Amino acid sequence: MVKFLLNEITADSETKNRSIMNQNISYHKKVKLSIKNLIIGNIISLLWCMACFSQPIDLKGQLSGWLVIDDSVFTETKFGIRYVPGLSLKKSITNKHAFDLELSLNTYRSGQVHVMKNIKLTGKTKPYRLWLRYSMPQFEVRLGLQKINFGSATLLRSLMWFDRIDPRDPLQITDGVYGLLFRYYFLNNVNIWLWGLYGNDELKGWEMFPSHKDLPEYGGRIQLPFYDGEVAFSYHHRQMDLSNFIVAPYLPVDKPVPENRFALDGKWDFGIGLWFESVLIYQQSELLFLDYQKLLNFGLDYTFSVGNGLHVLGEQLFIEKSDKIFCNGEQANFSAILADYPLGLIDQVMSIFYYDWENQNLYRFLSWQRIYDNWIFYLFGFWNPEQNQLYQNQTGSNPFAGKGFQVMVVFNH
Repeated sequence: MVKFLLNEITADSETKNRSIMNQNISYHKKVKLSIKNLIIGNIISLLWCMACFSQPIDLKGQLSGWLVIDDSVFTETKFGIRYVPGLSLKKSITNKHAFDLELSLNTYRSGQVHVMKNIKLTGKTKPYRLWLRYSMPQFEVRLGLQKINFGSATLLRSLMWFDRIDPRDPLQITDGVYGLLFRYYFLNNVNIWLWGLYGNDELKGWEMFPSHKDLPEYGGRIQLPFYDGEVAFSYHHRQMDLSNFIVAPYLPVDKPVPENRFALDGKWDFGIGLWFESVLIYQQSELLFLDYQKLLNFGLDYTFSVGNGLHVLGEQLFIEKSDKIFCNGEQANFSAILADYPLGLIDQVMSIFYYDWENQNLYRFLSWQRIYDNWIFYLFGFWNPEQNQLYQNQTGSNPFAGKGFQVMVVFNH
């Protein structure tokens, strides 16, 4: 009888604990949703109020479509269409104070046509930018879904912390982050950035693990003039979510893992453009084994006086992971070179080559561009490995895997 009563008490206790845990989870989800809805609701309300003051509203949009013909053309054809409508509004309070707002959507559909199967379509419609900014001549603060990027590198960006821009993508499409950004510009060219992010649980930049969706991220950056250029120091802190890690079913990974990023970068123009980006990332976790990640980028560019001007840019990226900050570990090296040349007022050609020294893989990309007023026509040629390890950020199927051609048409209004 006593044993029976103890079992009943234990069962009741476990039931109550599960109930409390579910209530806590539900509460955190509601708090996160309410914060994001509060930000979006306030921005939309301010948009409506600003529109009521008869301010000019700028409506614009970009429609693009593409078709990929690659080495799998005998079994399938890849295609896609994207429309990014945008609305911007500005309200000047005085000559030095103003509010402005941007709202845009990213709606796309991509698919594959199989010879022996039906058409397979994927797509989504989601907010692309949704931010409100208050600005003065030397100060601005921006709240909402926005793009935050910095650094001098173009092809192999070690400071790609909050975006996933592919330099081969002419549209430069990338998801934004929800956050608050402060920027102040001093008269001596010193400028300071401060940011706080929340609710961003998708991969950004070079991240292998997403941020914990219920915990804030924060950081900052200071840029200083240095000789004929500038140097900058950046810092960012976040909590990683390892719940989807491959060892999650076997090891306790319910606790978030803190990550701290430190960066020093600089750029100069001595006729030849020179820059560097160095990043140190510290992840404090016994599950990841290698706590430190170091990235170092060197780059230069120059425009040769050949014809209409041949621009050449090259970069080298070194990546190393180790269990101690001052010791050797797993290494990877990438080289990249870009060359572009304007054939005239409406035509331009460009080539980009990447080389992965560890896997001995060469990535080749050639493009031709023609502009007619609001219309832009692109033709791309690519010859890459089937397992593409570079810039896997484009929504839909990866258009640059394998060998082939891509045609893209863009209309801006």
